[in-house]
Amino acid sequence: MTLPVSLDHCVIKITDWERSNTFYRDVMGATLIERPVGWAYRFGDRQLNVHGPGVAPAEVARLPVQPGNSDLCFEWNGPITDAMAHLARHGIQVECGPTQRFGARGAGKSVYFRDPDGSLMEFITYRDAS
Repeated sequence: MTLPVSLDHCVIKITDWERSNTFYRDVMGATLIERPVGWAYRFGDRQLNVHGPGVAPAEVARLPVQPGNSDLCFEWNGPITDAMAHLARHGIQVECGPTQRFGARGAGKSVYFRDPDGSLMEFITYRDAS
């Protein structure tokens, strides 16, 4: 049975608004959404809510997210070599890849790198999965 459910947002924690806003806008392609305190990062109809300086999140998580402990994958709509060139233009070091991975749409090719707080980021493409 399929339920009427889809992913709406995830939460990350950062330590520096300016540095993270620049990274998520310029490297990850997010639209910055200003909130009453801080920002959120929107990717199409999905969003990363951001806990950063000045944000007092609701105390509902047993283990609140910490800077550097997230692991997020984003689909790159193009060849993985283009993703790697994009990262290089922004001075972002690839930590692993390209390598075969299995994502939401099946077999893909991925590269891994880090955001400014050390969270693991992944670009996956399904275009050149072989």
